[in-house]
Order: sequence, then C-alpha cells, then structure tokens
Amino acid sequence: MFLTTTPGKRAAVGLTAAAAMALSLAACGSKSDSDSGSSGTGSSAAPSVSVDKALADKVPAAIKADGKILVGSDTTYAPSEFLADDGKTAEGFDVDLFGAVAAKLGLKAEFQTATFGDIIPGVTESGKYEIGVSSFTVNPERLAQANMVTYYSAGTQWATKKGNPAGIKPDDACGKKIAVQKDTVQVDDIGARSKKCTEAGKPAITVDPYPGQDTATNAVVTGKDDAMLADSPVIAYAVKQTNGQLETLGEIYDSAPYGYAIKKDQTAFAEAVRDAVKALIADGTYKKILEKWGVQAGAIDNPELNPSQGGDASPSASPSA
Repeated sequence: MFLTTTPGKRAAVGLTAAAAMALSLAACGSKSDSDSGSSGTGSSAAPSVSVDKALADKVPAAIKADGKILVGSDTTYAPSEFLADDGKTAEGFDVDLFGAVAAKLGLKAEFQTATFGDIIPGVTESGKYEIGVSSFTVNPERLAQANMVTYYSAGTQWATKKGNPAGIKPDDACGKKIAVQKDTVQVDDIGARSKKCTEAGKPAITVDPYPGQDTATNAVVTGKDDAMLADSPVIAYAVKQTNGQLETLGEIYDSAPYGYAIKKDQTAFAEAVRDAVKALIADGTYKKILEKWGVQAGAIDNPELNPSQGGDASPSASPSA
C-alpha cells in the first residue's frame, strides 16, 4: 500500500474469490472496517522454510518468547493481504512472504486484522503489534515513524468498469467520481488532480474515500463511482477477480518500495528481517511466493533497511502478461 502524509497505509482490494464473484450484488466491507482481532497463519501451500539460527538469534527475547510475531495488517487488500472464506484467516502474498520471513527467524507469524491507519501507531506507540505488514509504501513520513524494511515494488494504477462507460481519462478526470481507500497515497494523488481541474476552471473531481479497498472496488463495479486508483498489484487482482467487470486504465506510475514497519528502537530485529528477506531471495522462496500470486513483476533484488532514497523501486522481473 501506498501512504499519504498521515500515519496510514498503502492500498487495495480485499476480496476472497467468492466475494469477488458476488461483488456486484453486495459489498464486502464487513471484513476490516475496524480492528477485529482476527488472525491467521497464512497459506499452507507456501514453500517450507528452514531456520537460520544466526538470524534467529538477533530477534529480541521479548518477541521470540512466545514463538510468534504479532503482525498488524489491513486485510482488505488482495492479493497482498485479505481474509479467506472463513472470514478470519489472513492470506495473500504479503502473508505468505512474511510467514516465510518469520519461519526463517524460527517463529510463526500471527496476523491480526486492523484499520490501516492504526497499524504503525500500534507498532511504534502502543506495542499492540510487533510488526506492520500491510503494503506500506516507504516514504519520508513513515521512515520518520518506524524502521522500514523493503521487500517489494509497486506503483499506482487506475481501473474502471469494462468498456469505460464514463469515458474516464486519468489525466483529465474533472467532474468524475473517483473511489480511493482512506489514508493511502492515492488520496493525495487524486486530490492534486482535482486541484488542477479547478485551477483550470473545470469541475472538481468528486473523491469518494472508503475505509477498505473492497468497498472502493465495489463502488466502481456497481456504478456508484466512475473509476478508482490503487496499488498496481491490487488493481490487477481486482480486474481478475471481478470476472471482467473491471478493466485497467492507463499505465502504472510512481513505482515505490513496500516496507515492513518495525519499532525504531528495534534495529537488530529490523536487520534480521531484512536479512531473512535476502535469504529468501537467494534460495528461491521469494520468487516462488510471488509467482504463486502472480505478482512477480514487483520483485526486487536488494531489500534495504531505511533506504535514503526510497529503496530499490525498480522491479527485478519484467511485467507478466
């Protein structure tokens, strides 16, 4: 997910396959409009991972004492993180990948559903979570709040109803109704576009912010809004899961790294997480997980801790078909 200047998140579609097929009939907003405390250990189909003892030894005793890492995640952002058909088990490529990171550290990842904007404060202030894994785009605001470990690269993309009945143009959406998820970088994006419209004497863009990406997507499918913008893997997944009811619009732009959010005073833990990602890249586990979810176009080669210039935002793999 991308983030605005508020302590929030990135962005995307929180749909199970079944929910996506029924998207035109009902919204899926019940999944994570607020902190539900639901958790999951991810997909059982993820590759098995061996423990790296040297890395495991870097994990603070307070974190590894119970054998698990408590993860705050906004589970409305498929294919990154969303809830399975049971309504409580987290799944997605973020879930599988961090599950593998935790396993490399000799631990299990326990995902707890949270509102996006509450996750980083839950890591850095209240201590409710031991890490934030929720497609957080790395930016200066987040780097000021937490240690950030990069692990993926994504950009922003637009989507509209099949056939683009509203005639949406991303560079000229004046007077149109556009859906976005709250606390995401896309809120700032569409706000800036709307300002350009009014400065040019054109109608402002009506911006509809939703608490979850699932409800934003539903608004476009049902025709309530004319289009939406979100992180590129989320848009691609939404188009696929809505069975042709949506189509992408324009090119992917503003690519930037996703990062895990870790408390500022836990640098050794952050280094261990970074090195665990490096180990997963080296042994091929990283690639397998991204390919499982069809998001390998955003793979990176070199995970970083607190990158000074936003990290490695260039995907190491070419876009998939």
